[in-house]
Amino acid sequence: MDGLLAKCGFRCDLCPAYTGNIKNDEDRSAVSRGWERLFGFDIPPDKVECVGCQNEGRHADTECPVRPCALEKGIENCALCDSFACDALKTRTNFLDDYLKSAADLSDEDYVFFVKPYDSRKRLNRIRERREADE
Repeated sequence: MDGLLAKCGFRCDLCPAYTGNIKNDEDRSAVSRGWERLFGFDIPPDKVECVGCQNEGRHADTECPVRPCALEKGIENCALCDSFACDALKTRTNFLDDYLKSAADLSDEDYVFFVKPYDSRKRLNRIRERREADE
């Protein structure tokens, strides 16, 4: 799997809030506005930056239930968990499903910037399928 994968299957390296993708305060403001416009997330620009949940440091989602669980279980990501697709993970996969059901005119740019990084269910399922095929 290419890229930096979060515990929940998000692609940190594609996330607009990822530290490597934030160049200045305008980037933070653009992400904040986009998340509010598309998802209704009210995250102030000064809180928009994340090192990725595989790393220690600043995380944009301080309320994430997935990262602490995966750390406690000692797993790289949720695809490797015996409780795969638990309620904690669903908080990260279902918001996108719900959004996409109601998204009317999603531009290609918005898809690449704000949706593609968070399409984690497919990624995690592919990891599980490969793991099962190897067993």
